[in-house]
Amino acid sequence: MQENNKSNWFTPFSYAIVLIIGLGIGLFFKGNFSLQSLKMNGASPIQEILDLVKTKYVEQTNEDSLNMQLANYYLAQLDPHSVYIAPSELTDVNEQLMSNFKGIGIEFQQYRDSIFVSYVMKGGPAEKAGLKLGDILLKADDSIQISGKKWEADQIRAKIKGPDNTKVKLQILSGKTTRELVITRGNVAVSSVDASYQIQPGVGYIRINKFADRTYETFMQALEPLIKDSVKSLVIDLRGNSGGLLSEAVAIADELIPGNKLLVYTEGAHSPKTVYNSKREGLFEQGAITIWMDESSASASEVLAGALQDWDRATIIGRMSYGKGLVQQQFRLSNGGAVRITTAKYFTPLGRNIQRPYEQGKIAYEHDFMNRIQADAMGKQDTAAKGKAYRTPKGHLVYGGGGIYPDKWIKPNSIMLDAAYRNIWEQSLLNDFVLHWYLAEQQNIKKFKNTKELLNGYQKVDLWSPLVKFANPAQKNQLKLLEKSKVQIQHQMLALIARMQWYKQGYYEVQNTLDPQLTEMLP
Repeated sequence: MQENNKSNWFTPFSYAIVLIIGLGIGLFFKGNFSLQSLKMNGASPIQEILDLVKTKYVEQTNEDSLNMQLANYYLAQLDPHSVYIAPSELTDVNEQLMSNFKGIGIEFQQYRDSIFVSYVMKGGPAEKAGLKLGDILLKADDSIQISGKKWEADQIRAKIKGPDNTKVKLQILSGKTTRELVITRGNVAVSSVDASYQIQPGVGYIRINKFADRTYETFMQALEPLIKDSVKSLVIDLRGNSGGLLSEAVAIADELIPGNKLLVYTEGAHSPKTVYNSKREGLFEQGAITIWMDESSASASEVLAGALQDWDRATIIGRMSYGKGLVQQQFRLSNGGAVRITTAKYFTPLGRNIQRPYEQGKIAYEHDFMNRIQADAMGKQDTAAKGKAYRTPKGHLVYGGGGIYPDKWIKPNSIMLDAAYRNIWEQSLLNDFVLHWYLAEQQNIKKFKNTKELLNGYQKVDLWSPLVKFANPAQKNQLKLLEKSKVQIQHQMLALIARMQWYKQGYYEVQNTLDPQLTEMLP
């Protein structure tokens, strides 16, 4: 099950969330490993200490938590991306790179002490059982009270998720009627492509949110109809894409770069050099390509962008990417957990390794990331991080510093550093308001066939006044400070309204339409 109780707009806080998730994902391979291979004849001092704490310490300890803290402290001395994954977290972490998950297929958000269904995934178990957007979840399996108290999102998910083909009994409030549904959990498909359409005549747009196990297939399904519609250029939106599977990024690059060319190579002290070349005739090898990136575009996103930039196949717009040039391999552990260890570095075709420096430690590494976000939001380009210059075959300068440096720099939305905006974002004011407003307007909105009709119908409607009325007194004070940005915020609310009706496709169609920076950068 997924959750969306914060705005999808790009803020420092959404970047931080992406960072926390993305650090562990990296360039991911499956593997097998056992701690048995590390055991020696005698116990190590570390093992002796752990055994003594377990048997002699004054209070009960959480062994899983201690193991995680100890392992991650040790791994952090190596690099910022080697991490330990506890057994209790392994399924959820691995699920992030899958094209489906086991659950009922809903998104929810908590407003006060009520848990509202904010989206029902098409064709999923919840939709088949009759659960609808706006329904309030009251109880699970008779005894578990959901609404009526405050929960963390993960706690709510844990009460509803479960193994494939198991049942969950939900008591819900639908309108004014209380009813019960028995839903059989199953596979729920999740797409790596949020949106694909002609953003303007002859220009295709595809947004990729991660590189999961079927991203290449999904990308091709998005690209083929655009080619049939005779698009001459393509925009690939990688903003917020923290990476994923190297193989998926390579396969997409192969569709866009002509000839038998080097796409990326990896190499480490214990990992021999592995070369990835283009192998086949691609579907879009001639048309112009624009790659849109930001500070949290990382890992496999940088592999794709780096290959296209090095071969003069794409113009990179946006801001300097995250700067992750390390490859992790996942090994299983005897306790049911896993460890992801950095085994190699990756290099773009010109030999660039774009990993940011991490010699000062993980905390300094993460602070550097947040400082970059703040500097970018203030319009300060980090030219010092460019690093060594390289020349492409056509003589274009590219750089091998702490990320992929854009060919055209785009300043982020100025609202990102506004403390008042941060406060209303953290309190989910916009999402809560949009949910309630959408439910009141749902019958009218359903008459619109597409986002263009929605904008024609509502772009001039005042959403600010009802938002202020909906807000609590403290939030009203914050909104007074945001009067100068109310047009931007109303645009955001329109995109969130479109998301309610047409999911992520609708969100990005509206957001892109109302983004003047994107229009200026289109080929």
